[in-house]
Amino acid sequence: MPDADARPIGVAILGSTGSIGRQTLEVIDSLPGRFDVRGLAAGHAAGAFDAQLARYTSARAWSPESRPPTMARDRWSEGGLEALATLDGVELVVVATTGMAALPAVLAALETGRRVALANKETLVTGGHLVAATLDRLGGDRLDRLDRLRPVDSEHSAIWQCLVGERIEDVTRLVLTASGGPFRGRPVAATTSVTPQEALAHPTWQMGPKVTIDSATLVNKAFEVIEAKWLYGLPYSRIEAVIHPQSVVHSLVEFADGSYKAQLGVPDMRLPIQYALTYPERLPSIARHGAPDAWGTLQFEPMADGAYPAYDTVRAAAEAGGNRGTILNAADEVAVAAFLQGRIGFPGMADAIASAVERWGNDGEPAIGEITRLDTEVRAALAAELGVVNAS
Repeated sequence: MPDADARPIGVAILGSTGSIGRQTLEVIDSLPGRFDVRGLAAGHAAGAFDAQLARYTSARAWSPESRPPTMARDRWSEGGLEALATLDGVELVVVATTGMAALPAVLAALETGRRVALANKETLVTGGHLVAATLDRLGGDRLDRLDRLRPVDSEHSAIWQCLVGERIEDVTRLVLTASGGPFRGRPVAATTSVTPQEALAHPTWQMGPKVTIDSATLVNKAFEVIEAKWLYGLPYSRIEAVIHPQSVVHSLVEFADGSYKAQLGVPDMRLPIQYALTYPERLPSIARHGAPDAWGTLQFEPMADGAYPAYDTVRAAAEAGGNRGTILNAADEVAVAAFLQGRIGFPGMADAIASAVERWGNDGEPAIGEITRLDTEVRAALAAELGVVNAS
């Protein structure tokens, strides 16, 4: 139980009806008295959102849907995600939205002294340079920065946990683990006939369609490499990925003396969510538990060159820098939609991303207005060319 004199931490959850948002509320409910849900935001699932508002009666709410509130009391905040993220009493903002919509809210929350628990890759993929600049202005060492911007993805939570008590100067490299997806070991030429149903059958995690397809192409892992650069301040040359089918080792850190630290556990997103909520404390968790003797053999395989073309494409574009993060995010979303709608084949997603980077890429780091403009332009052009409906 929390200290009787401790005040509950005010939390806002952006994307509260998605998988991460729902699991965040499960974790909060399992730790009574520690948190006060002050704000909720959702873009979809109106019925589920109304049910959340009925349960968390002190929460202000926001949704982009142009419908009147169905609740008896008007709890719809004005001004969108940024307003919700900076509400009085909100100290920690959980960002569980999809896409780059939450980038302005992340910047606003950090600038006004809130902590951010980030479960959204696109924020750092498109605007990592802006987030890093904000953290630079706030000052502090690497762990101070990770306290302000707390990663929720299991891989980055693992790295964060391995870095506690260490100096970033002593880190040789970061090693992100990847399950390899449902087509691990399948030759690239044999993926031309892959169906969306096959690609959505992830061997380890239960996720939404977009994230699951990104896990099959390993675009998600390349996006995590981009996140690692901005979260930990290391160059791409010191960030690698390795195939680990069991998803028990969530990532590793190699140090200058040749030793490694890794964080292990049964795959369950409620564990990294809780760590981000309760840091620096470790508390009993509702996440699944498992003893080492139940894990079986843990395998590691190199990320073979050419085995995952989309990963190679995204990583090369990321290393080129400039405005390419925005292009990667927009092109990937349209390409995934095109695949799911049967407009292109599985290998066509890598081709579409590479084509977009070639057409729109340059070396200038965009301001937030340019990020929005470029995102809109790339989406519209690719959606028209690929015949995609509702790719945004």
